[in-house]
Amino acid sequence: MTETASDPAPGAAEEPEAKQENGDCAADAPRQTDPPEGGWGWVVMLASMWCNGSVFGIQNAFGILFVSLLEKFGNENDEDLRFKTAWVGSLSMGMIFFCSPIVSVFTDLLGCRITAVGGAAVAFVGLLASSFVTSLGPLYFTYGIVFACGCSFAYQPSLVILGHYFKRRLGLVNGIVTAGSSVFTITLPYMLTGLLKSVGLAYTLRVLSIFMFILMLAGFTYKPLLPKPVSSSKSGSRCPSLKRVFNVHIWRSLGYRIWAFGIPAALYGYFVPYVHLMTHVEERFGVNANKEILLTCIGITSGVGRLLFGRVADYVPGVNKVFLQVSSFLVIGLMSMMIPLCHVFGGLIAVCLLMGLFDGCFICIMAPIAFELVGSQNVSQAIGFLLGMMSVPMTVGPPIAGFLRDRLGSYDVAFYLAGIPPIIGGAMLCLIPWVEARRRRKEAQLVAEATEKMLESKNGTEVKVKPEDTESVI
Repeated sequence: MTETASDPAPGAAEEPEAKQENGDCAADAPRQTDPPEGGWGWVVMLASMWCNGSVFGIQNAFGILFVSLLEKFGNENDEDLRFKTAWVGSLSMGMIFFCSPIVSVFTDLLGCRITAVGGAAVAFVGLLASSFVTSLGPLYFTYGIVFACGCSFAYQPSLVILGHYFKRRLGLVNGIVTAGSSVFTITLPYMLTGLLKSVGLAYTLRVLSIFMFILMLAGFTYKPLLPKPVSSSKSGSRCPSLKRVFNVHIWRSLGYRIWAFGIPAALYGYFVPYVHLMTHVEERFGVNANKEILLTCIGITSGVGRLLFGRVADYVPGVNKVFLQVSSFLVIGLMSMMIPLCHVFGGLIAVCLLMGLFDGCFICIMAPIAFELVGSQNVSQAIGFLLGMMSVPMTVGPPIAGFLRDRLGSYDVAFYLAGIPPIIGGAMLCLIPWVEARRRRKEAQLVAEATEKMLESKNGTEVKVKPEDTESVI
């Protein structure tokens, strides 16, 4: 679909920075050319990589913090202990996605730079405040809401800004950027385990808040190149119209609607292993089991998957990239169901290796698929609405798994159920290439009919045109 969409110009960078970042909708759009495919874009890519790593590395390593929270704030006589504690991590992950539609609006109005820097500052405050709490309740607000909302405002611009600098290499660049969370997922479990043993939970959270401060500095590199859309307001107002702020145009695409509902349907069990796998390993293999190696395995193969499938996506035409996501959801679902069947630690390592590989595939091609479905000018809110809808399954999945563990005394049923939604959601996504192919055929037919009518009208105005001449015109 993006083959017909015009991509923005680096020429916009020649304008003063203030004009790029302000809300002046009446300014004429600059001349558009192709993205530079490099240059300052490589610095932006590294900053985006740090964003993905610091935000989702911390989220993916919550299983380590989960065990520490159980020890510090928990009471084994509490029948709902794991259910209550799981809400801290799942609320945090869910809020990152829940805020995304709002972040899209701020990104369109204020630009990627201001939105990202402001979000990182809020995340820094939330994580620092979490280090001073003395009970589980306040963590729902400081860690689950404030920290997560700040991460959301910092994260989404890191995806959008890449489309300003890359088109031909966008799949590879997205793979490198999203591999940032893999690097952090590999290293953070060991770092957190060491910090928790040596300085405790409070100082560990303060160390993590330093990551958010660095993220705030990284946001300053997001120099915009795309021109802001020109307002279509008849009154000539310099303020953005409501339709532009809340872009409803993207919902006219049936392919996007299927994508925006299919992915959330697949994610009800996605975050369950990240929260509960560490506790499951302790219960099955003992507290001395090297549980951190499992997150390391997921992180390593997830990074490989993001680089590998990100590059592969550059060679997969159009919306057929969706089939890569379909395969990833199928494998993730099957691997989730395999976790309770692993009574040997080596088998669990193999499961985590495969799960991480296809987890990387699913994540790295989200932005390229969004560009294919809605075009570059609409991608910010397209990603925002999708992430917002993902918030519900990402939030409710881990607490439900914790509730099942508290009631049944085992995580087995929870992991079995967690594997079903990815398979169902992946099946839904298979419809997108067919829907988009049908849409393109209809558009081509309409263009052909319009061209034919125009030529007939032109020929009707000519006087005594020979048949040979008419054929040559057509």
